[in-house]
Amino acid sequence: MAYTTINKSTDYFNTKLYTGTGAENAVTGVGFQPDWVWIKNASSGSNYDHTLYDAVRGATKQLYSNHTNGQYTEAQGLKSFDSDGFTNGTDAKGNSNGSTLVSWNWKANGQGSSNTDGSITSTVSANTTSGFSIVSFNGQTGTVGHGLGVKPSMIILKCIAVSNNWVIQHKGLTGGMDENALIFTTSAEIGAVTAEPTTSVFTVNNQIAENNDNIAYCFAEKTGFSKFGSYVGNGNADGAFVYTGFKPAFIMLKKTSGTGDWFINDVKRNTFNVVNSQLYPNLNAAEEDTNATQLDILSNGFKLRGTSSNALNSGNDTYIFMAFAEAPLVGSNNVPATAR
Repeated sequence: MAYTTINKSTDYFNTKLYTGTGAENAVTGVGFQPDWVWIKNASSGSNYDHTLYDAVRGATKQLYSNHTNGQYTEAQGLKSFDSDGFTNGTDAKGNSNGSTLVSWNWKANGQGSSNTDGSITSTVSANTTSGFSIVSFNGQTGTVGHGLGVKPSMIILKCIAVSNNWVIQHKGLTGGMDENALIFTTSAEIGAVTAEPTTSVFTVNNQIAENNDNIAYCFAEKTGFSKFGSYVGNGNADGAFVYTGFKPAFIMLKKTSGTGDWFINDVKRNTFNVVNSQLYPNLNAAEEDTNATQLDILSNGFKLRGTSSNALNSGNDTYIFMAFAEAPLVGSNNVPATAR
């Protein structure tokens, strides 16, 4: 039996490493024209902001996961979304000469189109195959169409017009997606009582959105390609195992039952186990390698190794995660994933 119909995960998500040049630079090898690009300078000592771009807002329009700032137009940032990647200008955040940079790339559906499913009209760029949509809307209270056709498992939302927190709704939070939320720049869950998203809309209020221009990145779980869930750490080097149903290529995690950073791991920066090269969405810090944040990438999930109370496997603490596949455990072509 096939566990997924997405046999080639890199048609929809791919991590691309590249070296900055300091001059205009076409980054190729993504494998598709990306619609959401998240860039971070990973080089030691390079404390540059995370820069996030999407095709709905348009090239050169930067957001920063580690800041509450609104959108900034950087003419020398990401200048175009190309057929096999993107082109950077001279902005050092995404193209510092000689630096190693990482880009995480998702495919939606271009610049998007009008969606009137909710009480607030939205512009939606949706890829229903991979369960990812980019949603632009203006409004603070009401329902917003997301275009996925199934209920989202995670929504990352930001007002782009003014300084305001990123708000993250996730099905693994206390009470699900209708009671609590997280924000990138502080640690604890916040009360954001709203309604669970449906197969067509999500609900916003004054704890989630601003009465202004907002952008939302919506994710629906797709068997064999993406997974959104939670786990409880055990504080042991023989740590918790998390089943995803695929070999992960990208994992983002956050402790929800206490303070702690967000963490991003990927298989391009760590090509073998143990994986311990961390980047932090809430910080501008360069990549760090720590024994406290170790995990193994397996053919069907990931296993935590670190024991630190401030890391990924603190005893009896709850964590949420989002993960995307390098390869499905078994695809419709009946080719199984291999271990690392």
